[in-house]
Amino acid sequence: MFGFDLQEMLLGIPGLVIAMTFHEYAHARAAVSLGDFTPRLMGRLTLNPTAHIDPIGLLMLFLVRFGWAKPVMINPSNFRQPKRDDILVSLAGPMMNLFLGFAAFYVMLLINAHRLDVSQITYTIIQMIFVYNVNFAIFNMLPIPPLDGSHILRNLLPPDLAYRYQSIERYSILIMIVFIATPILSVVLMPLFRLVYGFYKVLGSALLF
Repeated sequence: MFGFDLQEMLLGIPGLVIAMTFHEYAHARAAVSLGDFTPRLMGRLTLNPTAHIDPIGLLMLFLVRFGWAKPVMINPSNFRQPKRDDILVSLAGPMMNLFLGFAAFYVMLLINAHRLDVSQITYTIIQMIFVYNVNFAIFNMLPIPPLDGSHILRNLLPPDLAYRYQSIERYSILIMIVFIATPILSVVLMPLFRLVYGFYKVLGSALLF
């Protein structure tokens, strides 16, 4: 899963772009739907990858399959229920990735079940769309500011604890480096990936025709 096979990495580019673009678009779409037009004004309500991709985040996702895109700026004061709606906007991105991950996984199931004539290159691209989307969803749900998981946790905490929790954002880059440069990331996230894979397998098998 964390190998550096050059061909696999190149074939993973579509998965990277799809994961980042749709993740951020989902945030923007959710925010606008809930009454905050900031993403639209900033040009983020689009599926154009150039509006969403962060070069460094793309490089990290390309190398270790965990990265980030340009965050969608929102103004919670425009929401009818700021805390609830901020949670919904934060969930929108990872949920979109999990949906896309399942879609790719289901296509793989169909190919294998019906022995469809698909080239190895095409199959690998679909497989990478599955892998990158699931990893992107899981990574962004980590409760490390400013990831989506931190927004959710902050809004669920009492105000005083939320303020203290938010203060660790100044150390977020250091935390990210430690996670990515050590086995910690794999130890934490691999079980979650297997959990999602197991759920997809059960759901996909039930829907298989």
